[in-house]
Amino acid sequence: MANVVIPDAVLVKNYMCGDENALACLINRHQSKIYGFIYSKVTDRDIADDIFQDTFIKVIKTLKSNAYNEEGKFLPWVMRISHNLIVDHFRRNKKMPMHRETEEFSIFSIMTDDSPNIESMLITNQVESDLKKMIEELPDDQKEVLQMRIYQDLSFKEIADLTDVSINTALGRMRYALMNLRKLIEKNKIILTN
Repeated sequence: MANVVIPDAVLVKNYMCGDENALACLINRHQSKIYGFIYSKVTDRDIADDIFQDTFIKVIKTLKSNAYNEEGKFLPWVMRISHNLIVDHFRRNKKMPMHRETEEFSIFSIMTDDSPNIESMLITNQVESDLKKMIEELPDDQKEVLQMRIYQDLSFKEIADLTDVSINTALGRMRYALMNLRKLIEKNKIILTN
């Protein structure tokens, strides 16, 4: 019985019944995905920390006031709260996010080369920056799905829940995003292999 994973819905219920540890379990379980999502949008650690904390303050207030009714869909609900707080942040600051190059969120961080020489690192950096520019050229809905899938490692179900569309729509947007990227890559004659 030691390694029984308690479902989110049960932890939420336990927390609402006064078990403070249940919330700690939920936060530990989902914090890297939620924080990763926030950070990928704001690309600033301090702001991401603030929004992450505000997200859970809102979660706690909602749960404490018994206003939670998400039928066990805890993670998409929390992601929606954080998404709304990110939008509020940019509204307050009247500017949309700048996508700065960061070590943590690199499209090629999955590619590992045991002994990268300077040339291959330069090529990878160039390809990556070309690719990021092309991703910026995609329509917003396609760009959003692509970034959620690649940078945040969200499932299509989570993407669908977060963007309020069906899974088929999310899959379709991803397919079009990849087709459009392929066209842009060919148009710009970018070679994606070193």
